[in-house]
Amino acid sequence: METPASTCRPTPRRRGGRRAATALVALTAALPLLGTATPSAVAAPPAAVPMDPGDSAKFAKLNRQIAKLDKEYGGDLAKLRDAQYAAKKSLSKSNALQKDLVEARNLVAQLAASQYMTGGQDPTVTFVTDANPTDLLSNATLVSHLAQNKAAKVAQIQKLVDDQLAARKQAQQKMTELKKELQDLKNRKAQIKNLVKKYKPESPSVGMGGVTPRMLKVKNTFDVEFGPFPTIGCVRHTADPQDHGTGHACDFMVTTGGVMAGGSAKSLGDETAQYAISHASALGIKYVIWRQRIYDMRSPGWRSMENRGGVTANHYDHVHISVF
Repeated sequence: METPASTCRPTPRRRGGRRAATALVALTAALPLLGTATPSAVAAPPAAVPMDPGDSAKFAKLNRQIAKLDKEYGGDLAKLRDAQYAAKKSLSKSNALQKDLVEARNLVAQLAASQYMTGGQDPTVTFVTDANPTDLLSNATLVSHLAQNKAAKVAQIQKLVDDQLAARKQAQQKMTELKKELQDLKNRKAQIKNLVKKYKPESPSVGMGGVTPRMLKVKNTFDVEFGPFPTIGCVRHTADPQDHGTGHACDFMVTTGGVMAGGSAKSLGDETAQYAISHASALGIKYVIWRQRIYDMRSPGWRSMENRGGVTANHYDHVHISVF
């Protein structure tokens, strides 16, 4: 059975239509990458990415376990929260790429629908073989929409597939690491509970700047031993406050905010962090963060932290100390 395309007589193309033809030919060439069947499709479609591999549900389950342990183990499991943050960031990236992939495939579906509505004629071929390409070139909106917005998106579909697969793999790896951190804490349940019992819970007291008596003692001790610090910041209720919001944490700045510590400032930070670890039992210190690493007394040992994107966020200009 003949299609409208098979009965259509070719018409000469003018030189003025070459740019439009080139843009649409590029779009046509990109279609096979999405696995869309077109008359000219010759490339094999990329491997499909499962729409819902269950990662979000697994992450939600881990979050519930974290919330439970947080209550049992003295609050603010920073080491575990960092692993949680890393998993969340990777999962968000994976989901965002999946959304981009769906949008790109929807674009191809639109093009396929257009082809069907024109009786089987590839709309890009119709564009290229139009009798008056000069008139089509004057339609700047159409050319811009297809060539700049859609064609570029379709041309990146294989990269989207690869990126999404890599992001999902990273998200699953981060969740595996999070599970390991959870299991490690569960295995130390008896030791941690004994440690938590050792320190009676305290509330912020009036006249102490909003910190607990234990945190005030730590602040004063470090100020005497290593001060004066450029600044010591304790209570805050913004930017993911965690222990800062309850008066259980202080930041001992070794430089002015945002300046990477080096030389004597780095030495001051190293000494402050080490002193906190060495005297943690006597002072009731829960964990220390310094130079994108955390040392939690409930699970001893330095551990690298996820990159938060800045000098201060990564604790390169201050030592963070939290107490029970």
